[in-house]
Amino acid sequence: MAVVGAVVGGATNHLAIKMLFRPYEAKYIGSWRLPFTPGLIPKRRDDLAIQLGRTVTNYLLTPDVLRNKLFTPEMERKVEEFLQSKLEEYVLQSDKTLHDWLHMAGAEGLVEKVELSIDSLIDTQLMNARMKLTSGTIEEIVPIEWQERAKAHIPEIINYVLQRAEQYVDSDEGKVMFQKLINDFLESKGTFGGMLNMLFGDSHSLVEKVQREALKFIHAPGTYNLLNSLIVSEFTKLQKRPMAELLASFNWDGLFSSVKAYANKELALDTRLDKTIQEYWPAGSRWTSENLTPKVTEFAFELAQKQLELSLKKLKLDEIVKEQVDSFPVSVLEDLVIGISKREFKMITALGAIIGGFIGIVQGIIVYFTNY
Repeated sequence: MAVVGAVVGGATNHLAIKMLFRPYEAKYIGSWRLPFTPGLIPKRRDDLAIQLGRTVTNYLLTPDVLRNKLFTPEMERKVEEFLQSKLEEYVLQSDKTLHDWLHMAGAEGLVEKVELSIDSLIDTQLMNARMKLTSGTIEEIVPIEWQERAKAHIPEIINYVLQRAEQYVDSDEGKVMFQKLINDFLESKGTFGGMLNMLFGDSHSLVEKVQREALKFIHAPGTYNLLNSLIVSEFTKLQKRPMAELLASFNWDGLFSSVKAYANKELALDTRLDKTIQEYWPAGSRWTSENLTPKVTEFAFELAQKQLELSLKKLKLDEIVKEQVDSFPVSVLEDLVIGISKREFKMITALGAIIGGFIGIVQGIIVYFTNY
């Protein structure tokens, strides 16, 4: 009886364990389905999938669990270091030039487009300036402040002219000039000129007299007033003249070409774009590590924490788990469970045999004493 009880107990437990999974499908005799087919887990597979999904979302992968595991200071520090290292590797310390970055962005022919835009802008601005400069009188176009400054310099100009005239008249060069003028004048008068030469003496004395009179004329207050009146009058007339008349012979086309050539030469866009980011920004790594990466990481973590619960709801983890469990072959689930609990299942089978054997011993004792 002990042996029979042990065999029955062990076999029963072993069969019960097998019936958790076997058979995988329902068995029929005609239209009648055999009891206990399919096994427990295949039969309740849908319920199991739903319950596993609920367990995962309610107890395993909850927002609080993910928040405590993912959004820690240590994780934030590691993410910041990772972002900074990749930023330096692929951008700040990369060998790619600005030309390469623009090519990657699909910005082809940028240099030509920028130069054309600059030429067009310069043409437009210079044309506007030309129209403005040639559309009125000097008085209307030139700033009043400039005109007042120019007018204020007239006394200086007169004094300079008189000073230079005095120096010239009193110089040997001036003396030669006067002598030549007097000689030419006397020669042009013929006999009358000879009579004047005899009257005033030789030409040298006459030149000295003319020089003295010229100096007196230069020093006379009336001379200053005369020059001042003439220059002020001419300055006033100049102010009334059209600017276009003054600039009629100005080479505008040459100016436009020179300005555009100078701008493109100084811009040197093609040469400037043939350099790396590090050449233009050698302190980029330090600046980004202190000012950019920490703020970006902090912002990303804050945003992720705020959106975590909503994101988990949108992921619908319970449905994902259910779909995955539904897609598993039952044999895979069986291998998974048995692979984890194989030792425990053997113990359950052995325990069934022990209990069955013990019951058999008890039954044998009862039968023995009953027959006795």
